[in-house]
Amino acid sequence: MHIKSHSAKSTAYLQLHIAVVLFGFTAILGDLITLDAVPLVWWRVILAGGSMLLMVKLPSLIRDVGIVPIIRFAGIGVITALHWVTFYASIKYANASIALVCLATTSFFVSLIEPLLLRRRVQWLDVGIGVVIFPGMLLIVSNLEGGMLTGVYLGLISALLAATFVTLNKKYIEDATPLRITFIEMVSSALFLTGVVLYWYAVPESILPTQSDWVYLIILALLCTTLAQYLAMSSLRHISAFNSVLIVNLEPVYGILLAALILKEYDELTLTFYIGAAIIVSVVFLYPLLKKKFNS
Repeated sequence: MHIKSHSAKSTAYLQLHIAVVLFGFTAILGDLITLDAVPLVWWRVILAGGSMLLMVKLPSLIRDVGIVPIIRFAGIGVITALHWVTFYASIKYANASIALVCLATTSFFVSLIEPLLLRRRVQWLDVGIGVVIFPGMLLIVSNLEGGMLTGVYLGLISALLAATFVTLNKKYIEDATPLRITFIEMVSSALFLTGVVLYWYAVPESILPTQSDWVYLIILALLCTTLAQYLAMSSLRHISAFNSVLIVNLEPVYGILLAALILKEYDELTLTFYIGAAIIVSVVFLYPLLKKKFNS
């Protein structure tokens, strides 16, 4: 039993790391896609939801999952949509590197939100680890000004929203399979953003992807959304929300390195960036050791 449990946890960690690499690539694609944040996410969730239609048995969905859980996951889907919109807006106002670094503060928000939503005691080690991440982020954004700061604010809002939907997914993960949860959340995101697009965008041309956008959107939807969300959701059955977010903190590292290689964002990779990134990575790898020490 112990060996089986250890194997399941190891598989969950591997799934989550693969998902994080894919998540890290989403910022690159978001920068390459010419659409605004809202239509970008709109197309993303439409394509992602559509890709799961063949895998989800719609006739039995309501019967097997139930109305109340479906409504819950639909609400979480709206939060997910808002998270992605603010994340890509952060990229548009600042750049991929800044948006990804702001996302690293998600663990701090989880350490505050998880005890409230999951009715657990506040883990002060978790809070402390989350707080330590902030100096790393501040070092990276210390020389920013003007519109770049707007990107930082949007990035922090995105991190708060990410912490919320990760914790809620952890709370209700047993109510349905990861595939069905992801499908419901993608569909609700698409419906919500359809209303936003119809209200906000009067010119149809402004929401239509270019030829290159279509290529990036398909990669974004199928690999970086459908596959990545499924892997991340599956891992939550064996990994706590806080542990999962700490691993997701590697997303800024993967993403920023990819941005340096693909987007040539060398201007942001100053000495303070490397110091800040080192703090974030150190926290990610030191946390399990500290947790084991304090719990032993």
